[in-house]
This record gives sequence, structure tokens and C-alpha cells, in this order.
Amino acid sequence: MFSLDYRDSKPIYEQIKDRFRTLIISGVIEEGERMPSVRSLASSLSVNPNTIQRAYRELEQEGYLLSIPGKGSIATHSKEADQHRKEELFREIRKNIRELRNLSVTEDELLQLLKEDETVHD
Repeated sequence: MFSLDYRDSKPIYEQIKDRFRTLIISGVIEEGERMPSVRSLASSLSVNPNTIQRAYRELEQEGYLLSIPGKGSIATHSKEADQHRKEELFREIRKNIRELRNLSVTEDELLQLLKEDETVHD
């Protein structure tokens, strides 16, 4: 399904959570689609089932998964979850912009960064 970067400073459960969130938001995993079981995913990724459970629990709290007792987890996709995620990302961007400005990065340099990112995704 996907691979993990064990050298990344980001915890494994966050890598799993981020990857599934991206797959759900982009529609690769469709709303209502059943997620892999905790045990099967833990086995395929060679991680502790508690790691998968934590990622699933946080995705449920964010509004991207719905756990059904005895049935497992299914993907959900709500505008509220997307809005919450956007607000969270905007907070991170603002924090990074403040730090960059403290490092004397100009508005033109920031705009150039945005333009560079647009060309990567076109």
C-alpha cells in the first residue's frame, strides 16, 4: 500500500496517519471504503498493531475514519474535517512565515516560493 521512512524524525503513526489522510482527501481511498484491519496493516508494514491503532484513532478524531465495532474502520470525508485540516495547516504556515521573517526572508522570496510550488504541481 505504501512504505514508511524509518529515518524520518516524524513518528511512524504520524506517517501512517498523514498518508491515509492524503489518500482519503485525494479520493484514492473512497468514502465508505473499508480500511485494512489493524492486524493486517501492522503485519504488512512490520509495525506494532498499537501504532496502527493510534493512527486510526487520530484519523477518526479528525473526521477521516469511522470505526464500527465488529466491522472495522471505513473512510469518511467531510467538509468539516477538510476545513479543520486547512485551519491547522494555515496555523503552521503562519508560524513558519514568522520564523522566516525573523531570518530576514522578504515577501518577494516568499512569493517566489509559492510560484515554485505551483510549477511543481502543474
